[in-house]
Amino acid sequence: MKAVTRSRLAEDLRRLGVREGGITMVHTRMSAIGWVVGASETVVLALLDALGPDGTLMAYASWEEHVYRLAERPGEHRDAYRAEPPVFALATSEASRDHGRIPERMRTWPAAERSEHPEASVVAVGPRAKWLTEAHPQRDSYGRGSPFARLVEAEGQVLLLGAPLETITLLHHAEAIADAPDKRQVTFRVVVAEGGRPVERSFTDIDTSAGAYPYETLGLVEDPFAAIAQAAVADGIGVRGHVGQAESHLFPAAALTDFAVSWIEDRFGRW
Repeated sequence: MKAVTRSRLAEDLRRLGVREGGITMVHTRMSAIGWVVGASETVVLALLDALGPDGTLMAYASWEEHVYRLAERPGEHRDAYRAEPPVFALATSEASRDHGRIPERMRTWPAAERSEHPEASVVAVGPRAKWLTEAHPQRDSYGRGSPFARLVEAEGQVLLLGAPLETITLLHHAEAIADAPDKRQVTFRVVVAEGGRPVERSFTDIDTSAGAYPYETLGLVEDPFAAIAQAAVADGIGVRGHVGQAESHLFPAAALTDFAVSWIEDRFGRW
C-alpha cells in the first residue's frame, strides 16, 4: 500500500470539491485510502484542513451498544442485556464500530459536539457543530428538525471517502421525509442517562435496519441506497474521484435528498 500523508489527503479532498467553509458529512473506509501516516487522526486533520477554519466536519455516530432487535440475539445474551442494560451517556458512549474508525475519533476530538439520540446521533467538529447537533428530535430522528435536515438546510456536502454507496446515512433522511405509503417504523427501548441516573425511554423511528420501504419488491440487484446513489450520479448529481488510493464520491446534500425523495415516491407512490 502506498504511503498517504495529511497534505496529500487535503489536496485530493480540495480537488474532489470539498468546499472550504462548508459542512461536510463524511463516511470513511480507512483501508481503501492506503497506508495513512498518522492513521485516523491524520484523516480527520486533513478533512479539517480542506474545510478550513470556518468549515465543519460531521459524521454518523449512532451507538456501539444499541440493540435494535434484541429478540434476534441468543437467549443468554438477551437475558444478560435485560438484567444489566448498557446506559447511553452522551459524553462517553462509544460510536458504532460498524461506521468505521472516524466517527469515534471525532467523538473524542477537542470541542466535538454530539447529538442526543442513542441510535441516530451524529458527531461534529467546527464552528457549526453545536448548531448541527443541538435539539435532536427524539421521535422521527432522521426527519425534519434533525441534524440531517440541518445539513441539507446549510447546503452541505456528503463525502464517501472510500466508503461504499450504501453507507450514505443522509438517505435515511430522504426516507423519513418522503410522502410515500407503507413506511416501516420500529419502536425500541433504551436506557439513557438523565440527570445522573438511568431512565428507560421508548423511541419510534423509521426502520433503518430492514429498510423504511419494501425495497425487496423492486427486484434490485444491489442495495437500495447504492441504487439511489448510482442513479443520482447518472443524473449528474455528485462527482467521483480518488482521495489517496480510495475511490470517493462527493454529493451536494440538498440535491441528493431531493433526488432520493423523488426516487422513493416514484416507486412507492404518494399519500
